[in-house]
Amino acid sequence: MTIDKEALRRKYREERDKRLRPDGNDQYLRLTGRFAHYLDDPYTPRIERDPKTDHVTVAFIGGGFAGLVTGARLKEAGVEDVRIVEKGGDFGGTWYWNRYPGAQCDTASFVYMPLLEETGHMPTEKYAHAPEILEHCRRIGKHYGLYDHALLHTEVTDLTWDETRSRWVIRTDRGDAFTAQFVAMGIGPLHVPKLPGIPGIDDFRGHAFHTSRWDYAYTGGDPSGAPMDRLADKRVAVIGTGATAVQCVPHLARACGELYVFQRTPSSVDVRDNRPTDPEWFATVATPGWQQRWLENFTANQTGAPAEEDLVMDGWTDISRRFRARIEHLRPEELTQESMLAAFEDSDFEKMEEIRARVDAVVADPATAHALKAWYRQLCKRPCFHDEYLQAFNRPNTHLVDTGGKGVERITERGVVVAGREYEVDCVIYASGFEVGTDYTRRAGYDLTGRGGVRLSEHWADGMRTLHGVHVHGFPNAFLVQPTQAANLISNIPHNLTEAGRTIAVTVRHALDHGYAEVEATREAEEAWVELLLSGTGRLLGSQDCTPGYYNNEGQDPGRKSWLGVGHPHGAMAYFAFIDGWRESGAFEGLDFRRGGQDR
Repeated sequence: MTIDKEALRRKYREERDKRLRPDGNDQYLRLTGRFAHYLDDPYTPRIERDPKTDHVTVAFIGGGFAGLVTGARLKEAGVEDVRIVEKGGDFGGTWYWNRYPGAQCDTASFVYMPLLEETGHMPTEKYAHAPEILEHCRRIGKHYGLYDHALLHTEVTDLTWDETRSRWVIRTDRGDAFTAQFVAMGIGPLHVPKLPGIPGIDDFRGHAFHTSRWDYAYTGGDPSGAPMDRLADKRVAVIGTGATAVQCVPHLARACGELYVFQRTPSSVDVRDNRPTDPEWFATVATPGWQQRWLENFTANQTGAPAEEDLVMDGWTDISRRFRARIEHLRPEELTQESMLAAFEDSDFEKMEEIRARVDAVVADPATAHALKAWYRQLCKRPCFHDEYLQAFNRPNTHLVDTGGKGVERITERGVVVAGREYEVDCVIYASGFEVGTDYTRRAGYDLTGRGGVRLSEHWADGMRTLHGVHVHGFPNAFLVQPTQAANLISNIPHNLTEAGRTIAVTVRHALDHGYAEVEATREAEEAWVELLLSGTGRLLGSQDCTPGYYNNEGQDPGRKSWLGVGHPHGAMAYFAFIDGWRESGAFEGLDFRRGGQDR
């Protein structure tokens, strides 16, 4: 394949520049005030209860994978009173809310779904659909008794450290005011829905909803895949063409009278090649320790670390295989940073040319095919994988409305306007995603108040500062469960969460066994960890050269904070190896354990 690399670089810059806008993340609307109804829970009725004013050993904020895996590890460590506080009506996190048609994981189930070995579950497909993932979350909750103390349909409003009693005071929107010796937070980056700030968005007189609150009462069907039998006479608009739209558009195309897909930036859509799991094959795989081996193998392959085999073999590991093949042909004296970056770019150019060629091979109309091509590097935006999305545009009732990178012009009482043309529709579905680039405390809905009355937002005023991505100086007995400043493995978030859960369980168990009331990262250890992070090459995803999206803060330079939004300088595998050794040593280097006020 002959590739004009300079022409591609020029094309990528042109397409990026079309989409740059000065308002960055401010182009989106928060779902408050007149938009608050978009947040209503359509799945589970809220049950009234009396406020809690008791005490637990560990309170965990968030009932998604982070809370479930950490709760599981704590239970395995003998900590029984673990309370999960979750704003949804059940466990599941993003899988509780995202029940839109066709929802499924984009990373292989065998590495994406946590605690498979512990619960004895075999994923039914290589890429499980949302109902199975949600049921697995419930399975974990039941298996480990995490429902016993859980507070569902409950949001934390305040979290304050009580220095006199060495415990946290947790207040919620349901009048709770209970205490916990330890708190951990796994609120996730994809739980606060956002709407596009399109003029006239609240003028529309038809029906409208966000994909994370899918209205099956309007569309018909259900999350399990029953046909949406109420859309046959409806004109439906989908605004957004990211991962969610890629999954739900094929289902809407089969159900709607007319479907209009409004696109600002096309996704890169590679082959998914999903298939049922063969039980006989799985029996040969599921030997003791199998999932940890698969996790490490996927991470090694996806991040370019040495690996003898590729167990998953999918689109995530494909570009790394190409990159390694190029590196292997370099002589030792040619292994410079410049040559390795060039090899990665060449691999990416090759891969993206194949993805664009696939559009031409699948989509019949040349103009539609041209508009569906992604002109950027594969990891500029979250890669998508699907075998029906592109095909949907061959249906006569499905229309791509490409906005040339400008987005929808405005919304009227009757429909959606692009380039001066109004498309009259009965329903608008916003596939506009979730807040990612906003401050942590804004997404959390509360601000931790730590030692000396210092707030987390103050401690992080110049950017995130942690030890190992888990501990924060000045906030004793508080832990984070998330990828940043740790492995920062974006292709498989659950691997990050399972390792953080192990770290927290070991730390809490040590404190309880030795009678320590408090554990806190020292200032020196936190500073040293941040210094180590800054010694790396910086962010590898979503550079400012990329087309705008949540990977690169919508194309805006966030300043110094972005330099701190990184992982271990030697990669995800190096971090996982480091933190495993840190736990196994039993030395808890960087942490200060105290018995309370008497030995401060």
